[in-house]
Amino acid sequence: MLRDEDLIKGCAKGERAFQKALYERYCRKMMVICQRYSKSSQEAEDALQEGFVKVFSNISKFRAESQLSTWITRIMINTALNKQRQKLYMMPIVDVHENHLVQEEEISFAHFHHNDLLELVQSLPDGCRVVFNLFAIEGYSHKEIGEMLSISVGTSKSQYNRARVLLKAKLEVLEKINQEYEQVIV
Repeated sequence: MLRDEDLIKGCAKGERAFQKALYERYCRKMMVICQRYSKSSQEAEDALQEGFVKVFSNISKFRAESQLSTWITRIMINTALNKQRQKLYMMPIVDVHENHLVQEEEISFAHFHHNDLLELVQSLPDGCRVVFNLFAIEGYSHKEIGEMLSISVGTSKSQYNRARVLLKAKLEVLEKINQEYEQVIV
């Protein structure tokens, strides 16, 4: 198995075999990231393809200050965000100065399949989905999200709160369906 350092050197030289190996090593993980920011598989595939084009064209600039997977992940997030930015500007995101957030309540995902959860996240409105991914999954602060998306901290918090409320409601419906299904089987 090739080391990341070997993949970097080969890709920097433009060698197709190394590009293919790097793609195969990271494509599944990066596809999951792109799916979280996209409404459809086709959008995610477009972001993935565009992201890998950026990876291959910029890999000679990789400074090894982080792991290769971290660098590629960042490129994929930025690519997916860039694809969503146009949509975010077209949808109404109200700038909020006073934000009354619902008390954070733990949401349990243990009973659900990964694909069901991905579908739920993809079903969120664009602004909510992007902020939810950046805050809850990627770990950015609301201040960082505000800077990335050119929105206020309050708007980021509001979009995140709305995403949580929507996800909680959708999870409750899904759980109810699963319980009814289990009763029918028994």
